[in-house]
Formats: sequence, structure tokens, C-alpha cells
Amino acid sequence: MEHLVDHMRTSYHSLHEPTCALCNKHCRSFDSLREHLIGPLPKQECKKLFKILGCKFCLSILESPHALRLHQHRCRFSGVNYGTMSRPANKSTTVVDNGFSSHVVALACQMVDGGGNNGSMDVCARVCMVDEYENIIFHVYVKPPIPVPNYRYENSGIGGEHLRDGMPLKQVQRRIEEFLCNGEAMWKIRSPKAGKARILVGHHLHPLLQSLHLEYPSFMIRDTAAYPPLMKTNKLSNSLKYLTQTYLGYDIQAGVQDPYEDCVATMRLYLRMRNQVHQREDYPQASDPRNRNDFAPSRQSELERMSPEAMLAISRSDYYCWCLDSM
Repeated sequence: MEHLVDHMRTSYHSLHEPTCALCNKHCRSFDSLREHLIGPLPKQECKKLFKILGCKFCLSILESPHALRLHQHRCRFSGVNYGTMSRPANKSTTVVDNGFSSHVVALACQMVDGGGNNGSMDVCARVCMVDEYENIIFHVYVKPPIPVPNYRYENSGIGGEHLRDGMPLKQVQRRIEEFLCNGEAMWKIRSPKAGKARILVGHHLHPLLQSLHLEYPSFMIRDTAAYPPLMKTNKLSNSLKYLTQTYLGYDIQAGVQDPYEDCVATMRLYLRMRNQVHQREDYPQASDPRNRNDFAPSRQSELERMSPEAMLAISRSDYYCWCLDSM
């Protein structure tokens, strides 16, 4: 029990973690849960049942093979039609809907080579934003502030003719800030549940925002590359291509990459995580001051007399679970 208390003190197990529906094993990520169920060294009892009743996308367990077939038909997404409809119609077209009501937006950019010693300095050449219903709210080519030595045409599909009449970067910044802040001053943004500002969804958003010279409060950002349940077992980021294929059931980024396709993928991943049903807790994060003494050393003797279930009930997560956005 002494060792169990020490483990619970540092593991931050909670009701928000991915959990095996068969044996109740708590995992730090869905990749870890996937390894437990169907990996190289799975738990055999769970593997046998999961093979019959388990959804390979969301890893949930259904009541019967028939229920599984119906569930997987709904759980698996189809690829988006990202051809001409997702590309600005001409060199400088902006697609904007000022009346959209979504509280969440996804952002993606297409980069080109802006130089640097080894050609690794990225410059944003195309920006796309969608709402949670996958409608395009902003889509524009960006006029680069510095010369572009390599447009990476094979991957970007962008040439000099697209950017020559593109929107200047400062104007793009201003428009994105308008969409995100939604009429609220940046310094007034305090919480995703208070005010009018919108939650920003994306993949590897930090370098993306850097390329746009934008800042946004971290508590308003939902990054699929940094969300612990979507990370690898070694706590490194998964690629968006892998996440989309594994959790949504379709392929992206085959050939020319499209920011609209990336926006839709990150939004679908976010909504899948947000729509998970977890038991409600008072003060659900370990960082909350009211949870500070739950596993204090002064309570060691009391904790050792608790059952594992009782300890789990007072344990809190060390990350913000996206299901809390829906509460």
C-alpha cells in the first residue's frame, strides 16, 4: 500500500484517462491503450474480446458484433472533398462568413521555403480556418514578406502566381485575430467558458502561430500534437496523418497537401475527444489549489488505509481534458 500511494501521488490517474472497458486498466494515451488491446504484447483476455466487440477507431467495446458494425459505420469518417471547393477561387480570394456562430475554429497553414542557411525557415503562404461544422470561414493566399526561393510546389501546389496578389501578412493577422477574439479585447480573455473569444484548434499550433506573428492565450488552444491522450507512449507527438488514419479512419496528405483538409481533420479529432463522456468531478485538475493536499505526505497513513478505488476517486488529472469544454 505504501508503494501504491507513492504511485498514485505521481501518476495523476483520473477518470479522464483512456481506460480499458474490459479490465479497467488506466493508460496515459490511446496509443498505450491500443498496445494493451492489440499491440505486440497485449493482455490476451482483453485482446480476444476486443477482436469480437471492439471498435478499432475509438477503442470502445460494444454489446454485440451487430452493434459493433453499426457503431463503426458511424465512427469512421470519410475523407473530405478538398479539391477546387477548398482552394481560393483565384489568386487573392478570401472566403469569409462574418455571421458564423461556432465557439470553436480550426486553423491550418501551408508553408513554403523562406530561406535560411539550410532552407528550413518556413513562411506561411496559405491560411485556412473552418468552424466546427467544417464550413470555411477564412481562406486566403498570403503575400510573403521576404523572397521565396522554393515554393515546394510538389507538396504545396503553390507557385509565385498564387502569392503575387495575396493578402499581406499584417492584414491576415488582423483578420485571424478578429475571428478568434470575436469582438473581445485580447487582454480581457480569461477563460474558454467566459466571454466571446473562440477556442483555437490545430496541429503543432505553436510554430504555426509564430509564422503568423500571432499570440493567443494557451488556455484557449487545443493542439492535437500536444494533447496527452493523442500522444505516443513515449510522450512524443503523433503526426496528423497518423492520427487521422488511426482515429478517424481515412487518409490525408497524399500528394499535394491542403490546409482545408488539415483543418477538418484537427476539428474532427477535437470533437471526438470533446464528446467523450466522463464522470463529472469537482475541481478536475491536479493543479487546482483545492486538490493540493489530497496526496500530501502528512496523509500517508490515512491514504494507506484507503482502497485503490477510493484513491482513484480523489486523484486528479495533470492535463486539461477536452471533455470539460462541453460542460
